[in-house]
Amino acid sequence: MSHHFPTKAPKEILVIGGGMAGLASAARLAKKGHKVRLFEAGNKLGGKCQSENRDGFVFDTGPSLLTLPAVYRDLFIKTGKRLEHLVELQPVDPSFEYIFHDGKRVVFPNLSHNGTVKAISESFGESAGNDWHRLLTRAEAMWESSRESFIEGELKSLLPFLKRKSFFRDLFTIAPWRSLRSLTDNYTDNDYLRKIIDRYATYTGSDPRKAPAVLLTIAFVEEAFGAWHVSGGIGTLGTKLAERVRELGVEIHLNSRVSAIRTDAGRATGVTLADGRSFDCDLVISNSDASELYGQLVRGESKAKKALNNLKRATPSLSGFSLLLSLRGKSDLKHHTVIFPENYDDEFDAIFKRKEPPKDPAIYICNPQDENMLPSPDHEAWFVLINAPRHEPGIGTDWDRAGFKAEYANHIISQMERKGTHVRDRILKMEIRTPADLERDYRAPGGSIYGTSSNGVRSAFFRARNRSPIENLYCVGGSAHPGGGLPLVALSAEIVAAAIEAS
Repeated sequence: MSHHFPTKAPKEILVIGGGMAGLASAARLAKKGHKVRLFEAGNKLGGKCQSENRDGFVFDTGPSLLTLPAVYRDLFIKTGKRLEHLVELQPVDPSFEYIFHDGKRVVFPNLSHNGTVKAISESFGESAGNDWHRLLTRAEAMWESSRESFIEGELKSLLPFLKRKSFFRDLFTIAPWRSLRSLTDNYTDNDYLRKIIDRYATYTGSDPRKAPAVLLTIAFVEEAFGAWHVSGGIGTLGTKLAERVRELGVEIHLNSRVSAIRTDAGRATGVTLADGRSFDCDLVISNSDASELYGQLVRGESKAKKALNNLKRATPSLSGFSLLLSLRGKSDLKHHTVIFPENYDDEFDAIFKRKEPPKDPAIYICNPQDENMLPSPDHEAWFVLINAPRHEPGIGTDWDRAGFKAEYANHIISQMERKGTHVRDRILKMEIRTPADLERDYRAPGGSIYGTSSNGVRSAFFRARNRSPIENLYCVGGSAHPGGGLPLVALSAEIVAAAIEAS
């Protein structure tokens, strides 16, 4: 899609949802000269990409790091601004510290493969460092084989992939029949490395024993393109994108819940809001969860049934339980820290099989080294995230059960204390967020963070396609192709904007 020339066929476009993908779609299409209206059910834009201020303590309550910043550089420059003129990007160095049940730890430097290999060798032995090098070499090859067909392009079918001259080489590189865990086991028997790699499955809300091996590419992306922070909080990125959307003339409607997408002869023709107002259009772009789109917004539309059935065949992604901790004093915790349990498999069994909160989970702590996110230098603002089962009263965990979330929060604090991260006597204020809160705040069924998980060989084809089976209806966001996370949802918007311009 050329960004230099206005569209030759301007259309009236309605965008449902003001998350990052909805905003990115609106910005790209408005810049091309389309008339764009955006409807957001809540009172703020940016979706899960939020930095929330609590008496001077600022927390990134959604994404807490940015990878592939080039995706957002491209988005802003093609809509008339430079990202660096709007936000200050800071490399997070070190990028991560991993702490294990036996006290061993390793610190990953940012943007340095050799540095990471050295750190692993020093912590776990030279053979482990060599294993990491081989794993990341494979991850880079997988990235090159999958990037064009499965990440940056519209996934219509396997046909373009099958026609590639490098098909057989790429097929064996990606190894779609293998899980992330089985691929890791082929390269190393080091349990510390296995846990680090397993964690990449949770980036898509998945179980590493079932998620496709191609998720190993996340390790390569983090290492090669870096972990980045936005000064003042990652949510600043959403704020600046929302400002850009307004500057481009997009008509924003906050507190405007869409109750239905109107169709005529299998084509989307407009939307109806919960307050009864109706708006006609040429095209609709949905940034809502795909299960809500096909299960509620286009009821009675036969073409939506197959898409909904595909979603039902996929395993919903895991959810998250989080704590916002306003703390007195300073610690030696890095910007990003993960504390692993002894038995990581039990966490995935608890979430996906027993549908209960894990008793000894991996604990992720975001402790931004950013003075703009603190009331004074002698404080810290920790965002603590635990992988959690969905909110499913009656068949799984009821996160709204009286006293339950406080009980589990106290359990997590005790686990942190037991593992040497002393925090209880430093807490000035604690705010608790559960999967039930995610469901209410973001209309995410059960609080699933990424819609469907990547569990299973065919998981990519169960995810909602960008081009809906209903004509003139398109899907963007974490529940659509290519998936969740800041870079991928922005890529979904780019794919949709290009498809609209080409139609």
